[in-house]
Amino acid sequence: MNELKTPKQMERHLKGISNHYRIAILLIIDKNKNITLEGIVGSLKANQKTISEHTRRLMSAGLIEKSYSGNYVEHTLSPYGKKFVSFLKSLQKSF
Repeated sequence: MNELKTPKQMERHLKGISNHYRIAILLIIDKNKNITLEGIVGSLKANQKTISEHTRRLMSAGLIEKSYSGNYVEHTLSPYGKKFVSFLKSLQKSF
């Protein structure tokens, strides 16, 4: 469990946040646990297809998790997603 990640594994996570929408999505999910795609779209005032693609990429990067609740898909941060949000918040506060 305490094995170091390879550069290739780290690249996967870093590529996952390499877009302003994806960064915003991570921060929104952090503030709104179990938020639906519609909730994310409303928060960002963006196109649903665009946000859907970005959430798919975040999931592929292992930064968010999706769970199905009736007709809705709820989004939460994965353990790595939580670490990345912590990192992003520290960047926001730096000068």
